[in-house]
Amino acid sequence: MSAPLAGLRVLDLSRVLAGPWASQLLADYGAEVIKIERPGAGDDTRQWGPPWLADGDGDETAESAYFLSANRNKKSVTVNIADAEGQKIIRELAARSDILIENFRVGALRRYGLDAGALQSVNPALIYCSISAYGQDGPRAGEAGYDAMIQASGGLMSITGEPDGPPQKVGVAVADIMAGMYAVTAVLAALHARRETGVGQHIDVPLYDTQLAWLANQAMNYFVGGDVPVRHGTAHPNIVPYQAFRTQDGYLMLAVGNDRQFAACMDCLGIGELAGDARFAVNRDRVRNRKALVSLMETVFRRRPTAEWLAMLGERGIPCGPINNLAQAFAEPQVAARNLLQELPHGLGVSVTAVANPVQFSETPTELTHAAPLLGEHTAAVLGELLGYSQATIDELAAAGTS
Repeated sequence: MSAPLAGLRVLDLSRVLAGPWASQLLADYGAEVIKIERPGAGDDTRQWGPPWLADGDGDETAESAYFLSANRNKKSVTVNIADAEGQKIIRELAARSDILIENFRVGALRRYGLDAGALQSVNPALIYCSISAYGQDGPRAGEAGYDAMIQASGGLMSITGEPDGPPQKVGVAVADIMAGMYAVTAVLAALHARRETGVGQHIDVPLYDTQLAWLANQAMNYFVGGDVPVRHGTAHPNIVPYQAFRTQDGYLMLAVGNDRQFAACMDCLGIGELAGDARFAVNRDRVRNRKALVSLMETVFRRRPTAEWLAMLGERGIPCGPINNLAQAFAEPQVAARNLLQELPHGLGVSVTAVANPVQFSETPTELTHAAPLLGEHTAAVLGELLGYSQATIDELAAAGTS
């Protein structure tokens, strides 16, 4: 069966993470993704190492792990968009594409005649998706921004970390990744709308706006309660007990979601009388009396090792789990059962381990065909086969630094 987006073509003018994450998802779903990169340099993240991929002889190469994480299933075509001939190539590719994704600073592509209006005049059905730090308008529209800046200014760092510690960013670039995922849903919605109208549209996806949007319950806590949310470490602002606990030999994560689970948890810990205590019987009171309850539970959890607690809690259907490092997480039997790790061929003649797309379709499965491409690996093929350039012209463009 064909992948769900087979037959669609994406022209990817993005780099770093938010845009590449979006185009990688579209590639996983079967779209042909043509990634445009700067000749001789490529995506900035090609330089973001170590670690670096080793070739067949075990020697380090210029392929960074960071770049590999967000660019599988794509074709790499090198084009200098500051060059008139390069701009012509982009216009020709846009005319043959369904979707364009870019994350240049607002207004930058207009200088080259590659903005949404210009390219949609060439291809009115083109869905042109712009990902930026702060959006296409507003007082901060012209500013550049990386993920950590958005986590900071968008409030996420203020609610991440221990209560008595400094604000912290999340361990992966979640503002970038979530913006990329919002971009994909927007592109798919625009594709659906295009079926009715035949016309594409310009999609504006700011990291800052999406960061604010997925503050979720914390944002609503502020709007409804009026108090500015604070850091709770591993604990939950609205549910107690819902946090990590130290055990005799490590830690576990406990996630008690309702009063029934709380009563079962207290029984398991041997302090069942607390389930009837007026301070703790229902969640609203447990939140008010968080410190007292957690202190009592901490004392009990330290009496047994993690594995013993996990087994006892699991038998009673109480949500809990180990706090795994990445090696432990990928070694879980569930990972193998779901075929979440796949070996993908790379242009260096080696294979790269990748985390599979987590979505499984019953009729149109995703397919991971190859790891992230070498810089310019597909330039000649795309210019020749898709645009009809002769080999002589392709060689001339390369010699001139256009491609």
